Amino acid sequence: MALVERDKLEQAKTFLLDYQERLCARLEQLEASPSRFLADDWKRAEGGGGVSKVLEGGQTFEKAGVNFSHVMGDKLPPSATANRPQLAGRPFHATGVSIVIHPRNPYVPTSHANVRVFVAPAQNADEEDIWWVGGGFDLTPYYGFEEDCVSWHQHAQTACQPFGEHLYPKFKKWCDEYFFLKHRNEPRGIGGLFFDDFDEGGFEHSLGLIQSVAEHFMEAYSEIVVRRIDTPYAEREKKFQLYRRGRYVEFNLVWDRGTHFGLQSNGRTESILMSLPPAVEWRYNYQPEPGSPEAELYEKFLKPTDWLSQK
Repeated sequence: MALVERDKLEQAKTFLLDYQERLCARLEQLEASPSRFLADDWKRAEGGGGVSKVLEGGQTFEKAGVNFSHVMGDKLPPSATANRPQLAGRPFHATGVSIVIHPRNPYVPTSHANVRVFVAPAQNADEEDIWWVGGGFDLTPYYGFEEDCVSWHQHAQTACQPFGEHLYPKFKKWCDEYFFLKHRNEPRGIGGLFFDDFDEGGFEHSLGLIQSVAEHFMEAYSEIVVRRIDTPYAEREKKFQLYRRGRYVEFNLVWDRGTHFGLQSNGRTESILMSLPPAVEWRYNYQPEPGSPEAELYEKFLKPTDWLSQK
């Protein structure tokens, strides 16, 4: 791999490892129990490895994972070449941080974020090294609050703004379309940002975008946790949370490209499936009670919405 591409990877890795440490520290500040993140270093036989940091059994966070990885291989898996078939068979480096947070209180949403860098080195003098970045963040509430939806999307817009006015509406639409359970005909949550194969404006510009997305995720989610963490709840809300977590599991196992990439590239299964919640329920043909807060989630919040027009 060319020296310049190594430099790009090192720039990305330096930021990602620092961000992993800072985000874990922020989440530990929000955690009301003594539970802390445990670090698990791992190696991948085909090349590379990572550091998985997982907090389990907390009072604020039932399960939270912040995973760093840098993996490499001789051939990009199908999930990574779906949009770039000309790269099929190329070697690759992929580095990123993936975050999934499952709170204990049903009034605090589950959330996911990911930022990543891919490099596919040239194989001969006629080719060029190719790189791109991707990532985003999305929110999966169990009980909807307009205030949370608006602030979430305000952070999403602000994260993108320095890099192009066109990016927020483009990435929001992409997120709404991506985090959609086709077999259920419903969105996973209230969206946010999603983008892949991004290489506009050169590497520094693109790296700056994923840095901004990561930082705004940390602020946006922390604000919502602080607003909702002390909301009282009972068995009814908890059972609905467990039921809706089933949708999260279904999406990650059936549709998520990141899960598919990890499994297809012989990634570490324990770290890939860290995203799954610690407890979940499926109920046959469940229908929420008309006029209930549970019904409101489906009727108002699980629909693509221009949340910034609500502010």
